[in-house]
Amino acid sequence: MNQVATKLPTVIELIEAGAKEFDAAGLAYGHGTGTPFDEAAWLVLWQLGLPLDDLDTAADRPVNPQEQVQVAALLRQRITTRKPAAYLTREAWLQGVPFYVDERAIVPRSFIAELIADGTIDAWLGEYTKRVLDLCTGNGSLAVLAALTWPEVTVDAADLSAEALEVARINVDKHALHDRITLLPSDGLASVRGPYDLILCNPPYVNAQSMAALPAEYRAEPELALAGGSDGMDFIRRLLRDAPTKMSEHAVLVLEIGNEREHFEAAFPRLEVAWLQTSAGEDQVLLVTREALLKKP
Repeated sequence: MNQVATKLPTVIELIEAGAKEFDAAGLAYGHGTGTPFDEAAWLVLWQLGLPLDDLDTAADRPVNPQEQVQVAALLRQRITTRKPAAYLTREAWLQGVPFYVDERAIVPRSFIAELIADGTIDAWLGEYTKRVLDLCTGNGSLAVLAALTWPEVTVDAADLSAEALEVARINVDKHALHDRITLLPSDGLASVRGPYDLILCNPPYVNAQSMAALPAEYRAEPELALAGGSDGMDFIRRLLRDAPTKMSEHAVLVLEIGNEREHFEAAFPRLEVAWLQTSAGEDQVLLVTREALLKKP
C-alpha cells in the first residue's frame, strides 16, 4: 500500500506561523527588528543557519522534522523568556557588521551607528581628528564601527560596567582591532584619558516614568545602561559639565538621547546644539561643540 508523503513546511511558512504566535503573545520589539514577522524571520533563519539578509532565496526551502523541532523550541523560548532575540542568538548587527552580545551588555541599536556609516558626522571632523572616545560603550559596537570607518583614528571605549567591557573585548578581538581600541573602566569621564577630538556617547537616558513602563524585553537588559534618573538627564548633566576638560580645541560630542528631547531642552535651554537626521527623525541624536559647552551657563 503506497503511503502519501507528508509535505514539509517551508521556511516562509514557519516564519509566518511564528509571527502569528509572537503577535498573539504580545511581544515587544526594538532590539534589531520592529515587527513580529521580522523577529520571527531573524530567529528562523538564524536557527537554520541561513543568511539573515536573503529571505527571498530561502523562503521556499523545506524544513525537515528535526529542524522544525529546533525552530519551534527557539520561538517558544522567545515567548516564554521575553528576552530580545539578540540575547537568544548571541548576535546583533549594526550597519551590516556583526557583533557578539549577551545579557552583560545592552543590545546595540544606537542611531549613532547610522551617522558614522552615512558620513553625517564627517562634516564636523578634520585632519586633526585622531583620538575618539566611545563613552558608555556597552558591547563596544560604536567603537568598532568608528575604527572601521576612520582607519586613521585610535579609539578609547569606556564603560562603568566591568561585565560590559568583557563583552566589548570579545568584539574588539572579533574584528581584530585590539591595536587601535583601548577598553577603559570609567564612571563617566572620571578615568578616561583625553583630550579627544570626537566623543560618541549613547548614555543611560530613560526617564523614571518610562523605566517603570518598560516591557520585559527591555527589563532583560542591564538597568545601568538605561536608567537616567527622574528626567533621564542625570548622566548627561555630568557629561556636559565635564566634557570640555576632555575635549581638544575643535572637538565635538555626538550624543544620543532617544525620546528625551523635551527633557533635554528643559535641562539645557540655552545650549546651542545641532540635531542630526536619523531614520527615526531629527530628535534622537544631537551634536555639540566644545565651544558651545564652554559657553553654556
